[in-house]
Amino acid sequence: MDLEAFLNQADELGWLHHVQATVNPYLEMARVIYSLHEELALFECVTGSSFRVAAGVCSQQRYLAKALGIEESQLMDALRSALRQPLPSRAVNDAPCQQVVEPDVNLNCLPILTHFAEDGGPYITSGVAVVCDPDLGRNLSFHRLMQVDAHRMTIRLVEGRGLYTTWTKAKGPLPVVMCLGAPAQVQLAAAMSPRPGMDEMAIANALSPTPTVKALTCNLEIPAETEIVLEGYLTRETSDEGPFIDLTRTRDFVRQQPFFVIEKITHRTNAIFQALLPGGEEHRLLMGLPRVPTIFEAVNQVCRCLHVSITSGGGHWLHAVVQIDKQHPDDGLKAIEAAFRGHNSLKHVVIVDRDINPEDMSAVEWSIATRFQAGKGLVVLNNQPSSSLDPSATHVPGAKARTSKMGLDATIPWDTPAGPLNPADFTTVTYEPINLQRFLGTQG
Repeated sequence: MDLEAFLNQADELGWLHHVQATVNPYLEMARVIYSLHEELALFECVTGSSFRVAAGVCSQQRYLAKALGIEESQLMDALRSALRQPLPSRAVNDAPCQQVVEPDVNLNCLPILTHFAEDGGPYITSGVAVVCDPDLGRNLSFHRLMQVDAHRMTIRLVEGRGLYTTWTKAKGPLPVVMCLGAPAQVQLAAAMSPRPGMDEMAIANALSPTPTVKALTCNLEIPAETEIVLEGYLTRETSDEGPFIDLTRTRDFVRQQPFFVIEKITHRTNAIFQALLPGGEEHRLLMGLPRVPTIFEAVNQVCRCLHVSITSGGGHWLHAVVQIDKQHPDDGLKAIEAAFRGHNSLKHVVIVDRDINPEDMSAVEWSIATRFQAGKGLVVLNNQPSSSLDPSATHVPGAKARTSKMGLDATIPWDTPAGPLNPADFTTVTYEPINLQRFLGTQG
């Protein structure tokens, strides 16, 4: 389902806020989006641009489910299924994203938001990059873009990730296409980290039909139902990128990053620009949610995984709670190691039993208090590859951030190979219900 079709359905359900007053993309629009709690909104009149702007598109799981044509309760199973069984997409010759071909490249025609006065410049935050690695094939990934002038932007490449690795292999300009307002399944797939060589476009197509079309300036196949397309290339030349508020709501520092030079702009008729509030709930949900199936699959290879929660307090990125059905004494420790494999940027993980709700942080803390012993269940991994989003990590320009990682096995300790000697010692005791009417009834 393309963006406009989704917005029409959301409007019929009463989910969509129509903002008809003129809104300035410089500082003002971000504040309106924030004040609307990032609920779905369509800005009809934007200062300096003829494009409408949609915000909050991926801010709630019910939005994502509706865009995929499934129930919200089916979302995680759909993500896991698409990751296990990707489906190659179908190429078409005529595509909505190429209905209009701009005669000149002028980024100033787009309503690119400046979110904070201290930002390095106006930022595109919803761009999905399409690139072809000479060894691994097509790759889709999210990258923020800071506008430099009418035809150039600087692009943030995370060291060690797909596009960065492809860029380092290139001996000259690297063709890249940025897709703005891509269908929800494309955005979800681009936010995943499948094994190297797995085509995220095939993951997207397994979630919902995703036809592709050949770009006009290179051989890359891109999502045909995207709203706006920026075709261009990455240079070997670098320039300042940042400051920028990132996923953890802290200010990311200035780096030297490649230029993205735009050669062609195409878009749908009456195209809609997608805004995505950096550091907001949508940002955290969109980036964190696709990590749930990758952690789930990794843990499920070593023990029975029941549920994974990427927590809000960890920015939906750095912290996770994993619920397992413990069958062996060391299942908790195995789950810790697997969880870190399932999400390389994970910093802290807690493993809990099936009777602990991983979405209930009070229950998780109770499990740590009553079932965890640091001498037995604590795993500390020093000097590990880390997330650039963690300001406490060690950051060296041009190198992957490094950090110490911690896992807590907060499952019931087993005294015997078959289980705990006294399992009742680790369960809560509740009072029997009573009929209060006997004691609180009106006295005559």
